[in-house]
Amino acid sequence: MAKKRSRFLQGRRIDPQPITGEVTVADLVDNAFMAYNAARLREACMLFTEKMLGADVTVGLSITGALTPAGLGISSLIPLIQAGFVDWIISTGANLYHDTHFGIGLSLHQGHAGVSDVILREEEVVRIYDIFFDYSVLLDTDSFFRRIIEGKEFQKSMSSAEFHYLCGKYVRERERKLGIENKSLLAVAYEYGVPIYTSSPGDSSIGMNVAAKALQGNKLAFDPSLDVNETAAIVLAGKRGAIHGRGDKGRKHGGKSAVFILGGGSPKNFILQTEPQIQEVLGIDERGHDYFLQITDARPDTGGLSGATPAEAVSWGKVDPDRLPDAVVCYIDSTVALPVITAYALARHEPREPKRLYDRRGEFMELLMSEYSKSKRR
Repeated sequence: MAKKRSRFLQGRRIDPQPITGEVTVADLVDNAFMAYNAARLREACMLFTEKMLGADVTVGLSITGALTPAGLGISSLIPLIQAGFVDWIISTGANLYHDTHFGIGLSLHQGHAGVSDVILREEEVVRIYDIFFDYSVLLDTDSFFRRIIEGKEFQKSMSSAEFHYLCGKYVRERERKLGIENKSLLAVAYEYGVPIYTSSPGDSSIGMNVAAKALQGNKLAFDPSLDVNETAAIVLAGKRGAIHGRGDKGRKHGGKSAVFILGGGSPKNFILQTEPQIQEVLGIDERGHDYFLQITDARPDTGGLSGATPAEAVSWGKVDPDRLPDAVVCYIDSTVALPVITAYALARHEPREPKRLYDRRGEFMELLMSEYSKSKRR
């Protein structure tokens, strides 16, 4: 009698084709990423491309780690926005500050991490691991931000999304004058109406320069409550179908929310806390994000948020418990994973129409207020 085949042997047989010089990135992922973290990266590529980019899904991206100075804004993040694959963003201020270097024509260079930092300091060279740039890059970028925030439109309290939108307008204008384009994430987000929030606006050189101008009487101030409520409103609008139903003669239908988390830290918490804000604090009926994709090198057993799993997030209401099969954590450096995921998505999925969520923040806040007005938590 033949032995019954175990249900655990139903997975794809490991028998890849030999790699050739003609293989594409997408084919390499599908054919050769068979096990271990390579298999998780393949799962990440497939989750992002086959489910998170669905027509009814709103995709939020969180960014930590020094990704823009490594060129990943230009190589990966900007193409994702241009393809309509990213709808809203939470970023560290540092990534946006270093992104601005490229948009105003300043240069960063490949270096070597083994060089003496004492010597680099003497030669006024700043180092981010193996990225080198002249100290004047910091001073020139500081000057750029101080100059633009003197403008009349900045003399008020605002959300970080409005601040970054205005900054993106000026960076884009500088790009035009320099004869360059698509070098700055801020500028492209401005053009495509992608709102960018910063969970800790004072924790970067941008915030430091805002603080310096405040000493001179500048009226610019960030409103963190607006950030908390606007991001929650975006997620609620996505889940209620208010984002995706508008193009179908105003018909509203249910939608989905996806989070794409690069690294961890404060931006990870800020993008995930949108659901507890909706459910726990505002008392609005919701179940959590539908798709969860994280690229991280942080361990879960140390108790830090950066390594917390999507299963743990279920207990907070951050992730829909019924959607845990649609959650992938890939333990790999974002500088490796992000270009691969970007290349895979662009090869396997057609562009989506940009949602221009920045332009609709008021509409989404009205929806949030409407549902909150019916809540017993008021």
